[in-house]
Amino acid sequence: MNTLKIAIQKSGRLNEDSLKILKDCGISVDNGNDQLKASATNFPLEVLFLRNSDIPQYLLDGVVDIAIVGDNILVEKSPKIKIIEKLGFSKCRVSVAVPKTFEFNSLDDLKKLRIATSYPNTTKNYFKENNVTVDLHEISGSVEIAPNIGLADAIVDIVSSGSTLFKNNLKEVAVIMKSEAVLAVSPNITKAKQLVLDKLQFRMQAVLRARISKYILMNVPNEKIIAVSQILPVLKSPTVVPLNEVGWSSVQSVIDEDQFWEVIDKLKEAGAEGILVCPIEKMVF
Repeated sequence: MNTLKIAIQKSGRLNEDSLKILKDCGISVDNGNDQLKASATNFPLEVLFLRNSDIPQYLLDGVVDIAIVGDNILVEKSPKIKIIEKLGFSKCRVSVAVPKTFEFNSLDDLKKLRIATSYPNTTKNYFKENNVTVDLHEISGSVEIAPNIGLADAIVDIVSSGSTLFKNNLKEVAVIMKSEAVLAVSPNITKAKQLVLDKLQFRMQAVLRARISKYILMNVPNEKIIAVSQILPVLKSPTVVPLNEVGWSSVQSVIDEDQFWEVIDKLKEAGAEGILVCPIEKMVF
């Protein structure tokens, strides 16, 4: 079987989350001693640990077949690379930030000012779309210190919690794009490797569905089963199992985590009791 080559970030949070999803997919990767390449022991997969900013070019060149990378990097470097799965982790945003003392009302306030960023293409396109001319300064490293040392009047950088901006006396004033980790594929992937990718993506989808879902069990009076069932956003229909106590049944289903508390409140009002909620490891359809 052809070995699929995947690129992931060599260090940082995205590296950890990428290895975790592979592990949750049942794929064992031994990357001890900070090696730059490792093979899975139980799946035809080879992992290359690369700099995040280099990954798009490796995809375009066909050096790797797929990659787990932030979609902000793809937008900046190679917007035509195909994304086949959004992975839901390592979420951040690319934002405009100014000093806390800067009186900001609209992007027009930044006209002709110096903007420091390590995302020059994203920044240039954003301000061009908004008809605002700025003096763009491309830098690498700690972009957030640029206003403090007099290099720029504002910055465009990735923001997660906002704590880095706060520490550098900056405030976020506009969001250019929201970003998360994605699974991207090389335009040069072969048909044989596509078959391996299909198996990997199937596993990933099972893991991702489980991460946003909860298994729920509850005791319901038989006369209220229909009312309770109508509340549950189930895959097909809830499982109903009679209890030893006459007139009662156990109702079991799956709910989305983002609907959890709203659904629970409605279930209680409909007569459900003894509600138990359990995590789901995998969901395979």
